[in-house]
Amino acid sequence: MTKASDWLTEVTSAQRKAKLPEFGPGDQIRVWTRIMERDRVRLAPFEGLVIRRRGAGVSESFTVRRVTHGEGVERIFPVHAQSIERIEVLRRGRVRRARLYYLRTKIGKTKIAAADQLTAGTKPSGERHAAAERPEPLGEQRAEQQAAEAA
Repeated sequence: MTKASDWLTEVTSAQRKAKLPEFGPGDQIRVWTRIMERDRVRLAPFEGLVIRRRGAGVSESFTVRRVTHGEGVERIFPVHAQSIERIEVLRRGRVRRARLYYLRTKIGKTKIAAADQLTAGTKPSGERHAAAERPEPLGEQRAEQQAAEAA
């Protein structure tokens, strides 16, 4: 069994990248990927927020989320993929969670405020959006609410 594990270690160590920047969930990064187009190779950047990092060794991967034209786009990258040219860390984020899936529901300035408050160490407040998401009261409830507001 030791021969098999030695062989596996050799193969996986050959696939690992030597230079990788330190990054994790909450960091703003730019990933440069190689794209083959007929007879030439071009580099395309994908810039966004790291919302998770999982795995270990050569099977390690990370998910980057960005919003383009009002639509959220997530892309999963293997850390040691041959198609990744380089990874640049643009801004460090200090978060208390390993998975930032809750940012999928945050919109615009609330997302920025949530990220800033998490880096500051306070809990984000969603009161502004909570009022917008409340259903409008029906019939008697509306009349009672209007009477309470008038008083």
